Amino acid sequence: MALTPRLELRQGQSLVMTPQLQQAIKLLQMSNLELQTYVESELEKNPLLERDEKREAPAAAEAPEAAEERDVASALKDGASTSEKLATLGTDLDNVYQGESRADAENRSAMAQGDSGWASLKSSRAVSLDQDDLDFGATLTRETTLAEHLTEQMMLAIAGPADRLIGQNLIGMVNEAGYLTADTAQVAEMLGTDVAHVERVLGVLQGFDPAGVFARDLKECLKLQLKELDRLDPAMMVLVDHLDLVAKRDFAALKSLCRLDADDIRDMIAELRRLNPKPGHIFGAEPVQPVVPDVSVRPAPDGSWLVELNSDTLPRVLVNNRYMAQVSRGPIRAEDKTYLSECHANATWLVRSLDQRAKTILKVAREIVRQQDAFLAYGVQHLRPLNLKTVAEAIEMHESTVSRVTSNKYVVTPRGIFELKYFFTTAINSAEGGEAHSAESVRHRLREMIERETSANILSDDTLVDMLKAEGIDIARRTVAKYRESLGIPSSVQRRREKNAFGS
Repeated sequence: MALTPRLELRQGQSLVMTPQLQQAIKLLQMSNLELQTYVESELEKNPLLERDEKREAPAAAEAPEAAEERDVASALKDGASTSEKLATLGTDLDNVYQGESRADAENRSAMAQGDSGWASLKSSRAVSLDQDDLDFGATLTRETTLAEHLTEQMMLAIAGPADRLIGQNLIGMVNEAGYLTADTAQVAEMLGTDVAHVERVLGVLQGFDPAGVFARDLKECLKLQLKELDRLDPAMMVLVDHLDLVAKRDFAALKSLCRLDADDIRDMIAELRRLNPKPGHIFGAEPVQPVVPDVSVRPAPDGSWLVELNSDTLPRVLVNNRYMAQVSRGPIRAEDKTYLSECHANATWLVRSLDQRAKTILKVAREIVRQQDAFLAYGVQHLRPLNLKTVAEAIEMHESTVSRVTSNKYVVTPRGIFELKYFFTTAINSAEGGEAHSAESVRHRLREMIERETSANILSDDTLVDMLKAEGIDIARRTVAKYRESLGIPSSVQRRREKNAFGS
């Protein structure tokens, strides 16, 4: 068969991810903090977006408002591509302001009085905006970093220029936890000196605050802190050198090595636990952001649950159609008109995307609460196994949508604050053929069983399997071991050593 070029016309359907659809999907999976940051950036870029300050609008005649709406409509109809774009977005003018914004009113009042507010700032003795060398960054404060803190101490403790050069290089090789990440031999070779010189400077640096910095491993970090506390005696030295036995809870071997009784070993281990294994983290650490719930759940008088969105996490923005109409009435260039049309379309789409995001979160949260009613009423033992498919089918949405909604979203309930993904757990079959059990409830039951055991009755994994099967939970031994390790509970051998050593 001869190969010849030819033209063919085919008709087909395909799903196209428009920029607006991509934006809506991105908004759906954002946390409330990420959403606030994104909306702030859009407010800076789009002149037609404005915050909804929830103030009462003054009374206005309907005729001027109707004329402005007609001006906006006529402005948006110019250009076939822009018109079609807005038509597909379903743009309307229901969110027209009934008055000028607060900022516009204040500016107009200031201009009428002949003072825009800059004069009062210029006359202030604290700050002068006319100074060319004004550095606003100098007025800001921040936490001292670990490197800055160590450098300040080095400038006081070390005088020689060669020693300071070595010290500055060692400071630059300390990580955020306060550990030295480089070998002294490498530093000596890089700086053209001997290892003994670097070790001597390092010995001075290891006496800096916080205690434990410049350590090369955990043992050295703990020894430096114990030395600072004057508690590095021979017995404690042996204990630190055998941290592996401490982790295994082999207290019989520790008593033999340290030549101490169980009470002394217990006190020494408690002293180790009070030390800081990462001393550098107390400097320049990012502040912990508190969890702000997106949804609140509280009991209703009739015994049901009230599910509400947290209004504090919802950005309130509106499309400033008044400004659009005012600009459109004057003579503007074609490219400016196109720019305004695109800004109006993007603003309208953002407002609708935010509204749709809020409705979707509320819809998913209500279904989760309906599915996990027993957990809210009776506790984690009654947490039901739940997956994304069950919720998606109940609310007639796709599983990917439910997954995005439950990512980085939190709900506050009478039992605490939980991430929405917490309520999705795998199912453990029932030994009696009844309703399946949630993996989270099984983990909770395991913890309860182990917390009640005594030194005379340590429960092995096999024993735990038998006890759970007696309660109707069909579970394998390897699953019990996996759940136990995820809870941070040591094996039965280690627990027996600990209880026998401490007599509990």
